[in-house]
Amino acid sequence: MQAAADTHTLLSSKERGLSLLELVLGGAIVIGHNVFHLLPNEVPILVVLGLVSIRLGEGSWRAIGLGRPKSWWRTIAIAFAAAILVLAAGQFITEPLARAIGLHANAGAAANALGDMRGHAWNALKGLAIVWTFAAFGEEIGYRRYLLGRAADIGNRSALSYWLGLVVVSVLFGFGHYYQGPAGVFTTACDGLMIGAAYLLSRRNLWVAVLTHGLIDTIGIALLFLGLAD
Repeated sequence: MQAAADTHTLLSSKERGLSLLELVLGGAIVIGHNVFHLLPNEVPILVVLGLVSIRLGEGSWRAIGLGRPKSWWRTIAIAFAAAILVLAAGQFITEPLARAIGLHANAGAAANALGDMRGHAWNALKGLAIVWTFAAFGEEIGYRRYLLGRAADIGNRSALSYWLGLVVVSVLFGFGHYYQGPAGVFTTACDGLMIGAAYLLSRRNLWVAVLTHGLIDTIGIALLFLGLAD
C-alpha cells in the first residue's frame, strides 16, 4: 500500500512557507511545554490549531480524515496488527536498544501520570478514558494529521516529503513524552514512527493511527491493572 496521492495542484511558495511556519510553531509548542514548562499541555493546543488550519486550508472538516473508512474490518485489522508490532518492537528492540546506548528512563513515569492502576478498577477506567480521548484522538490529530501534514506540505505533499516529515514529527512526538526520561523520548519516538508508518501505508487513514494508539495504551493499562507491568 502507498500513501494516497493528492489530486490538487502543487502548493504555492506562500502556502509552503506558511506550512513551514506552522510546523516550527508546533515544534516550539511541544518543546515549550514538555521541556521548558512554559506553556500548557501541547495536545489541546495542537488539536485546535490543527482543526482550524485544516478547515481553512483544505476546505472541509472531512479533510481531517475521520470519515467512515471503506472497510471497518480492514481498518481494525491493520490497527491491531500495527499495535502488536509496536508493542513487540518496544519489548525486544527499542527498549533494549535504549538501555544498550545508556539512555535512562524515569521508572513508572507513564503509570504515575495516570495514577496507580494495579488492582484499581476505577483508576484503570479513568486511564482508558484519558488515553482514548487525549492520546488516541488528541495526539493523532495533533501530531500525525496536523504536524505531519504540514511537514509534507513543505515538499508539495510528495511521498518522500511525507516519510521525511514522519521522521521529524516522530522526534517531536518523543519530546512530547519528555517526562519519561531520555529512554522514554527515544522509545516513544520509535513508537510514533511505527504508528505514522501504519497511517501512511493505509493511505492516510487516520482511524488506523487512532485505533493503533488506543489499542497500545489499552493493552498497557490492562497489564498495569493486572500487575504485569510497571
